[in-house]
Amino acid sequence: MTDARFCVCVPARDEADRLPILLDALARQDVDGPIRVSILINNTVDDSVAAVARAQAAWGERLHLAVACHDLPPERAHAGTARRLAMEAGLARIDPDRGVLISTDADTRPPSDWISAMLRAIDAGLDIVGGRIVVDDAEPLAADMDAMQVKLDRYWACVRAIEDDIDPCRWDPAPRHGDHTGASLAILAPLYRAAGGVPAIPAGEDRALVEAAVAAGGRLGHPMSVWTRVSARTIGRATGGMADHMQALSDRVARGEPTLLPSFDQWRARAAWRRMRRDQPGGDSGVARDEPLLPPMRCDMPLGLDR
Repeated sequence: MTDARFCVCVPARDEADRLPILLDALARQDVDGPIRVSILINNTVDDSVAAVARAQAAWGERLHLAVACHDLPPERAHAGTARRLAMEAGLARIDPDRGVLISTDADTRPPSDWISAMLRAIDAGLDIVGGRIVVDDAEPLAADMDAMQVKLDRYWACVRAIEDDIDPCRWDPAPRHGDHTGASLAILAPLYRAAGGVPAIPAGEDRALVEAAVAAGGRLGHPMSVWTRVSARTIGRATGGMADHMQALSDRVARGEPTLLPSFDQWRARAAWRRMRRDQPGGDSGVARDEPLLPPMRCDMPLGLDR
């Protein structure tokens, strides 16, 4: 048992080029003391292990790295299993009652106040903290993709405004973003256990964890102060991850096809449903349990249309 406040948990597969960038950014965090990092390297054929060893030698006691290597069978060699193993390893290294598990990906480059901003949000009353995802400015997008990203950001800002108008959340007030992915996520250890941990599913394991945690009574927040940079690469490691999204978006842009998203009227109806359900038995937990059972919203509005 340990009284450590937090541990950063990283699943990695063939990330020898990216892990040094992430570990350098973690070593430069503005929190005092050693930075505990649990890295789960699975099914890797590159020199990721050596890359981590070099980072440890360079940073010494600043980074307390724990590395586990697994050669998972094909049916388990996916993001869900890898993130679960990384988080379970981190869980064993923190205070079981007040410790914080911080999830990220090997291709991120967090700013120097990333960890401290997450811990401040936890100290302010949140149980789960989602971090905003920003494409790394060290890997600039092509002009057409950059323009598309601006439109997407505007769309999601409009969605947040609709939600805040119809169904405001007192612990997740505006201004806020809407991201809560495995690339930037903090969760209290007791809530992580109560939610059953990361589900070992091929894709969407981060969203499933958040849904289970909120259903278990966790307070989820999205403070604008918490954010991280992610790679703009289009060839990734996890099926259904950020790289797949970027590739699909790039393909649509190249073909001149419209990007279709749910209309704002659908978001208004969804926010009204959440408010109604929140007033019923089960409250916020009931929203988290029941919303995944609703029919999916139709992607019927071309991106770029006004509200």
